[in-house]
Amino acid sequence: MSVDLPSYEDLRLVRRTLEALPGVGEAEVLLIADGPRAAVSALVSDGRPLPEPTVAALPPARLGNGETQVVPGCLAAMEWAAVLAIAHTVHTMGSPSDSADALGAAPRHRWIVRRWLAALASENLPAPPSRQELVRAMRDLDAARQELGYPAEMGRFFQTALRSLPRLVRDEISLQSLLFAGGGMTTARGNYRDNLISRHLNRAAAEAVAARAPARVLEIGAGVGATTDAVLAAVGEVDYLFTDVSAFFLDAARERFAHRPGPRYALLDVNAPMALDERPFDVVLAANVLHNARHAGRTLAAIRELLAPGGTLVLIESCVEHHLVSASMHFLMSPRADALLPGFADVRQDQDRVFLGRTEWIRQLAAAGYRDARVEPAPGDPLAAAGQYVFTAVRGDRHSAPAPLLSKAAEALPPHLVPREIHTVDALITDRSHRP
Repeated sequence: MSVDLPSYEDLRLVRRTLEALPGVGEAEVLLIADGPRAAVSALVSDGRPLPEPTVAALPPARLGNGETQVVPGCLAAMEWAAVLAIAHTVHTMGSPSDSADALGAAPRHRWIVRRWLAALASENLPAPPSRQELVRAMRDLDAARQELGYPAEMGRFFQTALRSLPRLVRDEISLQSLLFAGGGMTTARGNYRDNLISRHLNRAAAEAVAARAPARVLEIGAGVGATTDAVLAAVGEVDYLFTDVSAFFLDAARERFAHRPGPRYALLDVNAPMALDERPFDVVLAANVLHNARHAGRTLAAIRELLAPGGTLVLIESCVEHHLVSASMHFLMSPRADALLPGFADVRQDQDRVFLGRTEWIRQLAAAGYRDARVEPAPGDPLAAAGQYVFTAVRGDRHSAPAPLLSKAAEALPPHLVPREIHTVDALITDRSHRP
């Protein structure tokens, strides 16, 4: 089915129209969803400067303890195995200068090949590794995996993914077929729950949720329920809305949490209008999902509107592009072969990366209208080597509600260009060279 998306000139018209409205200092306009569901979304601010965001000081090793001292060394071993597997793939299939063509990389995965080449350059690997080096690195990877507490299924996933890089990049097999082998979730739970790093992060997130003493919790992108387990154990019986973009995960969660009276279930997509016919939530939890947002600022603003005054947002996010991730989980982030939208529309646009950095998340939260940010682990904590953090922030109320802007935009624009949603934010963080 042919779909005509609004053009660059159309989006520029929307931006100029919004910036001409009273009280609007600047606007950013983008498309969300894709295909027939594509919709115009807009963020507007009054143009006042955003104060430099601050983060509450925390003890340097609140999360870490004796067992977490192994994290930096184990991750280094796993990273080395990944970069050697990448080097073997690139050098075996062709010269690095034409790797995407030599590998027969699917168009949607070519950004991953560019990441691989950058990894090889950063690690100064001009020649392919020997077979002995590869065998030793794979053995070290599995030893590190065991020390970090990943289950055996996760070890098999790592090894299979690294040995399957040519087939993965050519789209001959999907990463989903490896991660959910046989339709089971053991491997995915191993990645998000059953390991030393995730246990500490999920516990910290659960403590942050429980500290709010919430009556109503929304979890976005709950997936395999890895963080849900820890949170439900911490908060007891509350009204808990478990959401995901996939009905597959909702069905699995209904079965898994059937013994609990609190959870309810609904479909929710961070890249589509996120209005819920619900009362505001005391806490919104999003664990390992918001990097999927096409525009992080727009999604954070939409989440803020789901929070009650003074409500808390709790995030778990990766902030480092590890080599092992580029050789495995990044395949989940490639656009669909039939996708019409080009990818990220925020500060990551055209950068061949998935994750926002720690400082970038702090600035995004402040710009989207959150305050009192906290981030764990602290830089001196051994868990910081994982590059994963728990962010908590409270909904602020500096700006006005967007409803009047929607009605004014509807009066001034052609019907097909009227934004489906407008979010008022404290500031815009955008590369103006890409802005319509």
